[in-house]
Amino acid sequence: MENTQHPSAVFREKYYLTDGGLETTLIFNKGFSLNSFAAFELLKTEAGRKAFEEYFQPYQSLAEQYQMGFVMESPTWRANPDWGAQLGYSRDDLFALNKQSIYFIQELTQPFSHSLPHIVISGNIGPRGDGYKAENRMTADQAMQYHLEQIKAFAAAGADIVTAVTMTYSDEAIGIIQAAQSLQIPVVASFTVETDGKLPGGELLHQAIEKTDQATNKYAEHFMINCAHPQHFLPQMENEGDWKNRVRGIRANASLKSHAELDESVTLDAGDKCLLAEGYVQLFHLLPELKVIGGCCGTDHSHLEEICKTLKEQEILTA
Repeated sequence: MENTQHPSAVFREKYYLTDGGLETTLIFNKGFSLNSFAAFELLKTEAGRKAFEEYFQPYQSLAEQYQMGFVMESPTWRANPDWGAQLGYSRDDLFALNKQSIYFIQELTQPFSHSLPHIVISGNIGPRGDGYKAENRMTADQAMQYHLEQIKAFAAAGADIVTAVTMTYSDEAIGIIQAAQSLQIPVVASFTVETDGKLPGGELLHQAIEKTDQATNKYAEHFMINCAHPQHFLPQMENEGDWKNRVRGIRANASLKSHAELDESVTLDAGDKCLLAEGYVQLFHLLPELKVIGGCCGTDHSHLEEICKTLKEQEILTA
């Protein structure tokens, strides 16, 4: 399938792979207890760092197999001021841990530095609030100030890009993009949606992307969608417009459950891998610029294996 690309200093390859559901894999498959879903705390222990190495290796091997670029995300979705304070970390502690996370993932990519077409080192930014609810809502200016220190840490450590994941309303994404722009570091923003295809804050996907682009003069490299099953947002793709060309990444859930249902789950819903892969096929036909694929809650490397295999069979991925 033809992929009409815009020039990008960061995403120069045709396709990129990234990882899946880091936190859910660590909790349900590896037996770790993550306080407030905060994976970054594992950076402090040898066992935690080993778990990260074992987690990321199969994804990098899969990217190697399909000769795709790889986006290596830092485990810092919760490493922002509110969540950090709740876990007992000072701002200086968080700054140091955010920097350490970039150095650490740079090390994890070294064994694949010559066999992968391109590796992007990304500082991962989570929402101020829960991720499933549009809480602690801020203006764009407030969001810029709130997230600035974490982005400074990523920039200081040499990250290639910062990626804001599971954004529940556009103003927070706007603030993060503006903060990244002030530091001249590239940025990606990823929105999540409910089962009705709307952001938790109530916006339609195309409205959030258009508003964010307008407020930031299209500074973001691109947008992504994460933490929702493809069936939850495929109907939104019927809304035509240039906004669809700005959606270049998907990190979908394997589960068809709503965010509220997932929040209450005590077991892992690994979903239907074939149904998930078929959703990615549909998305590649609807989104002409799609190039970054990964997973979110409930997915592990086996889900991405099925997705890549299916995309290859459909002659979408060409190794």
